[in-house]
Amino acid sequence: MKEENKKVSKLFRKRWVVPSIYLLSAALILTGVLWFQNKTNDIVQPPVDEQTEQGTAVNEPESVPVQQAVEQIIMPVLDPNAVEIAKPFYDFHASAEEQEAALVSYNDEYYPNKGVDIAMKNGESFDVTASLSGTVVKAEKDPLFGYVVHIQHDRGVVTVYQSLKDVQVKTGDTVKQGQVIAKAGTSEFNKEAGVHVHFEIRKDGQAVNPVAYFDQPLSALEQQTEQQETNEEKTNEQQSDPSSTVPDASIGMART
Repeated sequence: MKEENKKVSKLFRKRWVVPSIYLLSAALILTGVLWFQNKTNDIVQPPVDEQTEQGTAVNEPESVPVQQAVEQIIMPVLDPNAVEIAKPFYDFHASAEEQEAALVSYNDEYYPNKGVDIAMKNGESFDVTASLSGTVVKAEKDPLFGYVVHIQHDRGVVTVYQSLKDVQVKTGDTVKQGQVIAKAGTSEFNKEAGVHVHFEIRKDGQAVNPVAYFDQPLSALEQQTEQQETNEEKTNEQQSDPSSTVPDASIGMART
């Protein structure tokens, strides 16, 4: 036993023994740390086939796009301040004077205006723009109303543009709100209006007063109810009633 202790003491007297022991201990500790880290990663990280190339799990919820701002109905012109309503919408609740101002004379007959006629204050032609984004469902020349454009929107809404000098879109085109679609012109139906655009808003086939819905979303049109149908019935009654009190002539059929 004494001889073994002497051998150990003699061995430790050598200079390379103690550093070797330190290095061996450090190597063992480092190996243990690396083994522990690898073991932890195996437990926490999901399988490789459940990750994307960027290292994000594929079952993470997709990002939701920011909702786009709701469009509001605008006048079909570039500068609303430069135009005026030359002839208003025929409102059955308006006064007799206002109703008379909303009649269109054609071939000695009077027709209730189903939209508004918009003209420049200086009488010049101007660019006509899409009041709302949508799809062009009609773009053609009509012998009575000039060039016409119909644009389909959501919620059963169609905007109508008549008395156009030309058309810069075609059926099937998708247009953005404010996009130029034509130039204002004239029509045989309403010569007295001069250069203008006849603009209508139709909800489920019923014409509504555009002025009442400018700067409002399409959802505002949902509020219209039986009153529009009642107004339409009154128009039909006036057309068939020879005793209707319309100045100088009977009310004719509405625009198409």
